[in-house]
Amino acid sequence: MNANILIGIGGGSGSGKSSVAKNILRKFGEGEVTIIEQDSYYHDLSHLPFNERLKTNFDHPDAIDFDLLRSHLKSLLKGETISVPIYDFSTHTRLPDTREIKSHHAIVLEGIMVFTDKILREMMNIKIYVATDPDIRIIRRLTRDIRERGRTFEDVVRQYLDIVRPMHEQFVETTKKFADIIIPEGGDNQVAIDLIQTKIRSLLNN
Repeated sequence: MNANILIGIGGGSGSGKSSVAKNILRKFGEGEVTIIEQDSYYHDLSHLPFNERLKTNFDHPDAIDFDLLRSHLKSLLKGETISVPIYDFSTHTRLPDTREIKSHHAIVLEGIMVFTDKILREMMNIKIYVATDPDIRIIRRLTRDIRERGRTFEDVVRQYLDIVRPMHEQFVETTKKFADIIIPEGGDNQVAIDLIQTKIRSLLNN
């Protein structure tokens, strides 16, 4: 089975990209649509001492292994199975295990940097940018990083002010111009989700 289409979902950290991607899946059957997360493709930093890993700017495009991501997406689009890395954000390394993804009719790629790469953009049939107010995004990021990634409140705030916000303005916000669709407030925008689901169904049927 060959995949038909690739849908890109970009936007700032905490904008609601994952919610949009998951809500899109709800009207499709098993095997029709799968999600690939850009966060799985951070470079493995196991060769560096832990203190050096902490100095890495994870909000810069150079932190992403775009070569592997492109290769995996091309394989999926050709109907092949891939082994997606599992990234440990507490150690900034890839785990020995991987996650097997088989070919689907449609692939959703979501992440803050998915529109920074020209080759990826050209592979996409639909490009969606999720636009959410900065105050909501920082609250969501605080909650996620403290609960899921073992960070402290002080570390998250410092990282946001020193790195995340300037990188967002330089590399993420500027990619909004590449979007076919801009969704305010992410997964809560049910009208937009319904329209996207209808468009995907139309592309799959054709």
